Amino acid sequence: MTKTPEFRRRTLLKGLGASALLPLLSANLIGCSDSSDARPEPAPPESVPATFEHGVASGDPLEDRVILWTRATPEREGDVIVEWELATDEAFSDIVASGSGATTAAVDYTVKVDASGLAAGTSYFYRFRTGENLSPVGRTRSAPNGALTAASFAVVSCSNYPAGLFHVYREIAGRDVDAVLHLGDYIYEYAADGYASENAEALGRLSEPAGEILSLQDYRTRYAQYRGDADLQACHARHPFVVVWDDHEVANDSWREGAENHDPATEGDFGERRAAAIQAWFEWLPVRPPSDVSDIIYRQFRYGDLLDLIMLDTRNVGRDLQVDYTDFVNGGQIDSAAVLAATGDSNRSLLGGEQLAWVKDALTSSTTRWQVLGQQVLMARQPLPEPVVRALNPATAGEDALQQATAAVLAAVQARNKAPEDRTAEEQALLDSAIPFNPDAWDGYAFEREDLLNHASQVQSRLVVLAGDTHNAWASQLTTADGSVVGAELACPSVTSPGAEAAIGADAASLFGPLAVQLMDDLKYANLVQRGFLQLAFSADAVQADWVFLDAIDSPDYVIDEQNAQRLSVDRNSLLLG
Repeated sequence: MTKTPEFRRRTLLKGLGASALLPLLSANLIGCSDSSDARPEPAPPESVPATFEHGVASGDPLEDRVILWTRATPEREGDVIVEWELATDEAFSDIVASGSGATTAAVDYTVKVDASGLAAGTSYFYRFRTGENLSPVGRTRSAPNGALTAASFAVVSCSNYPAGLFHVYREIAGRDVDAVLHLGDYIYEYAADGYASENAEALGRLSEPAGEILSLQDYRTRYAQYRGDADLQACHARHPFVVVWDDHEVANDSWREGAENHDPATEGDFGERRAAAIQAWFEWLPVRPPSDVSDIIYRQFRYGDLLDLIMLDTRNVGRDLQVDYTDFVNGGQIDSAAVLAATGDSNRSLLGGEQLAWVKDALTSSTTRWQVLGQQVLMARQPLPEPVVRALNPATAGEDALQQATAAVLAAVQARNKAPEDRTAEEQALLDSAIPFNPDAWDGYAFEREDLLNHASQVQSRLVVLAGDTHNAWASQLTTADGSVVGAELACPSVTSPGAEAAIGADAASLFGPLAVQLMDDLKYANLVQRGFLQLAFSADAVQADWVFLDAIDSPDYVIDEQNAQRLSVDRNSLLLG
């Protein structure tokens, strides 16, 4: 049994502007179950009646502790006293830790407990109570230590509420995994009539609030809507989550000083908007609060001697402004040489200097069988001929863009299938014009990617990189500039956000995936048309990756699409996908 915990009630200033919100990131942490020698606190105030409308969740599992989360919905404003219990059985006959604390409007009535003193690799059940009202029961699991033969994860990203039903979460809730890794875009910031909302009214999933979210209250309301979804609640209640943000938790294509979907002239200061978004993110997700006033979310989890899970932030903490291909259009074409010079600029950073040094140190010091980077954007090289990129990029595409892209892709495939000596000058020029398909990804920060991959090679990392962001499924080798294989990248499809089929049509996207594999040296698999998730099984000598696709997200019923399921493995010795 752990010692009886003591809970500190925090007095929070009200009416703070968004720029002053970061000090509140830890304010909904009502207790840590190993605090045995702190000073006594005043008696808690009388509690306002409340219910639990947003379920329960757990996250950030370590060997001896895990974050427990809930939100109380009060009848009126005021302090709400919340009790919690952690047990080894679902009937709560063996309670190993418990306590209570207060939550207030200052943290949107969210609650976190850093429940510690746990046994490693052990399942626990938890629940909350306020007055006579009990929360649903959640199940969580601490991380294992010592010798470990297997670990499994579900990997998800890009869950857009108006775009479809969260069947992916429901499916994962019924699977046996150690944790769910959410790689970002947990929410989307758009207005109710914005991106991917065509079927929202018919599905009963119009975004709330109706406008694009900008303020702290806006972000809180949007999280409340998502967390009211029964399928998402079921998944959170069943498995611990490890979560990082991507761009849409703030605004589309964000970087450290702005975002594509933010106009300071009409939407105010970006720093204040981001601070509000970060505050709501820490309030509503089961992540361990930072130890200081910080927006740092890169962190590490160890699963015994099998793997180190190293979570990164490729969006907010260090990213320089993305390369914009419209700045490189000359004579109706994108200047390939200028693009490659810009994306390979040694002064451009995706991670920022401190995070880059941190992840290098994590790789150097890791002694586990596998080193796993959980992050947002594709790391693998994805070059395509300039005419293809130009036609597929909405900012540079002309009329009949799809026809132009199709013709260029087919011509490039034909040229690639010829021996170099058999290609015409025009065919070779087409292939030589290749530029990164997506400069928002690591391809737009090529120097830093090369630096990181070379370091991983030097310290003999057995590197597996996980990615989301694109809404599509990918598998690629990770190579350095000289072609050396240093790892594998496994990218999950989206939960609901539309993939390439929304831009070029389902038929064209179905054809383009296999053609892209032929055009990109490192790409081994692509599915650009289906929603689903990635399930990973780690063993000492291999990683098994299963891409699971659902047949529908626009109707209450769904089945797993077994025909399009894909399984690949990564060999630890060679790091080759097969």
